[in-house]
Amino acid sequence: MFKRSLLFAMLATVTATQAAPLTKDNGAPVGDNQNSITAGPQGPTLLQDVQLVQKLQRFGRERIPERVVHARGTGAYGEFVTTKDLSDLTIASLFKAGTKTPVFVRMSTVIHGKSSPETLRDPHGFAIKFYTQEGNWDLVGNQTPVFFIRDAIKFPDFIHAMKPSPVTNVQDANRVFDFLSSQPWATNMLTYVYGKQGVPTSYREQDGFGVHAYKLYNDKGEYKYVKFNFRSKQGVKGLNVKEAAEQQGKDFNHLTNDLYNNIYAGNFPKWDLYIQVIDPKDLN
Repeated sequence: MFKRSLLFAMLATVTATQAAPLTKDNGAPVGDNQNSITAGPQGPTLLQDVQLVQKLQRFGRERIPERVVHARGTGAYGEFVTTKDLSDLTIASLFKAGTKTPVFVRMSTVIHGKSSPETLRDPHGFAIKFYTQEGNWDLVGNQTPVFFIRDAIKFPDFIHAMKPSPVTNVQDANRVFDFLSSQPWATNMLTYVYGKQGVPTSYREQDGFGVHAYKLYNDKGEYKYVKFNFRSKQGVKGLNVKEAAEQQGKDFNHLTNDLYNNIYAGNFPKWDLYIQVIDPKDLN
């Protein structure tokens, strides 16, 4: 009696957890997912086997190509609290004093792939998604207040120069500086990348900037130009060449691990948002 009861229970469990029928793209059930259709027992495989073709198509495309830049990154959810009312500058509700807005922040490296060491000298991304009452607002930026170029048409050329060489598959300083030497306005950004911002000690210890200037409109239709600056309350710290080499030998995922470990321990990082404001009439 015990064996029969146990067998019944096992059968009932298997039946209850049985997966939904496997179907093709058109919704038709798949009759056989383990044997291809052939011309006879020993014949060649036939292209009329739709399930075979669809299964191989999915297998070949199941890896999503990584993004061209900012492939490696990490992020966390948080909350943005407005401490000073900006109603004189903007109608956006999140900038009213006391408003609390859920956010998601993503910080990233730029040039190298998603499995690359985080100890490499690189610009770093700092992007925030605000889940506001009017809808989602994305503020994309970096950890530096300036950038290498101004004209967007140069961006593909800049990234090609910074990426590993197609000949050696290794980043080549000759390619990098051949491009940058023809763009003298990139010098300002270079001083940041080759300073402590180039290899941050942690994502918690870096600032964030919207980089571009934006327009804010108030309820009177008046507008001002603004820049958004997020200043780390943990300070800004970076690794020099020797420290970066030592860190890479111990843990080249240090930016990701530091952020996750501190959040897990309840040591939540914080940033203060400041804005720079200029009236259009003050522009030349």
